[in-house]
Amino acid sequence: MVKRRPAILVLEDGRTFPGEAYGSVGETFGEAVFNTGMTGYQETLTDPSYHRQVVVQTAPHIGNTGVNGEDDESGRIWVAGYVVRDPARIGSNWRATGSLEDRLATEGVVGISGVDTRALTRHLRERGAMRVGISSIDNDPQSLLARVRQAPQMVGADLSAEVSTAEPYVVEALGEHRFTVAALDLGIKRNVPRRLATRGVTTHVLPASSSIDQMLATGADAIFLSPGPGDPATADAPVELAREALRREVPLFGICFGSQILGRALGFGTYKLGYGHRGINQPVLDRVTGKVEVTSHNHGFAVQVPGAGVGAVVPDQVIDTDFGGVRVSHVCLNDNVVEGLRAVDLPAFTVQYHPEAAAGPHDADYLFDRFAELIEGRALDRRPSEGRTHSKGRSNA
Repeated sequence: MVKRRPAILVLEDGRTFPGEAYGSVGETFGEAVFNTGMTGYQETLTDPSYHRQVVVQTAPHIGNTGVNGEDDESGRIWVAGYVVRDPARIGSNWRATGSLEDRLATEGVVGISGVDTRALTRHLRERGAMRVGISSIDNDPQSLLARVRQAPQMVGADLSAEVSTAEPYVVEALGEHRFTVAALDLGIKRNVPRRLATRGVTTHVLPASSSIDQMLATGADAIFLSPGPGDPATADAPVELAREALRREVPLFGICFGSQILGRALGFGTYKLGYGHRGINQPVLDRVTGKVEVTSHNHGFAVQVPGAGVGAVVPDQVIDTDFGGVRVSHVCLNDNVVEGLRAVDLPAFTVQYHPEAAAGPHDADYLFDRFAELIEGRALDRRPSEGRTHSKGRSNA
């Protein structure tokens, strides 16, 4: 057995966990978060929403199926660091093209193995997500702790421009073309345009700095606000873009960070969750259908609506906004966090979780059908007054 280099993990409150180097040897800093998924580690690693976060995997065995060239959700690994308990010595899967540890090392991702991830996860649940450092070159906890406390926090972090595409690109519809969607890339995953493509939608993916006019110049029938990393309170430009789309009554769909952006555009606030939702086993109630879905999550911030405190039951009533009525359409059954919004008077809705999750579950895949139906309904409802600014209270339903 190959002897691994010693490594340590130090949280900003001073809690220290010893382990061994896994992936690249070096030092890294970020926000410590945990993911409860038992599958889909490759999708997690390549999800841009994990930019500047050190991910703790609660599943004890990681790397069992190796890595392949098909499951990446972007062009690189985005996590700032990786924490596992028992890494697989051999990856075994018919699609595998290499080992997870080799991939981490190749991309310079500093990780640590042999950690009591159960104890670490319980600590983060009790104390909340916090800054962390991993080092396999400096085993002095106090020395590393000093650098951890100098690292930037996630609150106030404006990160979408760091993960967005530099140039626009197009993902064509599969089969007959039905609609065109302009997606604002705040950290989009590849499976979003793939899911839209199966519904006959051609997706134009544009940089986070794009204007509403640039997005509509693609011939878009609707706008999609993508997932992404960082604090939604910093994303003023995307919020103003969403507000202008609402004024023009352009159909809108936002996922995760995009849900928070649209929530802000509607006049709601956002706040940071204690330790966030990250995993593929979160129960969410769809108030439209009454069904409970098992869903994939990755968010550390959430939308705050009037009348709903942290952990309190979210009111099931129409909330008055500058753009007409809005309902909370989805709620997390674990803690009553707002997981979706639906405009009553405009063609716009959001979900805080991930219906595009390639590793599953796929309970919420129907939301892409709902988006297509929203676009189709809007296309059939064109009026001579098209383009005027929204008059509060008029329904397009």
